[in-house]
Amino acid sequence: MKKSSLRNLVILLVLVMAFSAIFVACSKKDEGFKYQHNPEDNPSAMADVVADSSCIYGFRPTTSGRLYVYAEKDFTNKEVVEELRQERIAYHNSLEAMYVMLDQMRAQRKTTEEIARAISTKRNEIRLESAATPEEEAQIRQTNLTEWGQEEGPTPDQLYTKYGSWEMVLTKAFSVNSGADACLGLYDQYYDLYVAVGQIQG
Repeated sequence: MKKSSLRNLVILLVLVMAFSAIFVACSKKDEGFKYQHNPEDNPSAMADVVADSSCIYGFRPTTSGRLYVYAEKDFTNKEVVEELRQERIAYHNSLEAMYVMLDQMRAQRKTTEEIARAISTKRNEIRLESAATPEEEAQIRQTNLTEWGQEEGPTPDQLYTKYGSWEMVLTKAFSVNSGADACLGLYDQYYDLYVAVGQIQG
């Protein structure tokens, strides 16, 4: 084979490989991130977020939902999203204190009302402590004040009036914002929790 022909063949192979790599990359980009369980099937999640394929995990908060304070964050930016993701994981981990309290109070044979009152109060404390900045804490306090009449969050009696039973007050205390999890790549990880608290049917 002549040198020129060999050179042309090598060039052709390099071009084919380059175009193949570009095609694969584009295909992966078009595929985007996909959850095993689709957040769009969860009305509770979609009350606060909207699907957006340009975002890292396919969803972003809306300005009208409960996650409005995060609506201005750039959910197409990997670094921004990863920072928020780690904060969210830390928040989920902080809820472990509620599970410990639940086990302890059940072992002490406390009534459902006693447990629900203690757990819902603890949840309010954790929510305020989870604020990453003073500004976020101020926003949480303002939201609580607007919705419940006090900065600390709903009282157990207000929750009882809303849900109608202490069993439901206790169950809802363990509920989390599944929309936030969807925006941060955590929806599948906590899917069983959404089922347990009645957000969706498993």
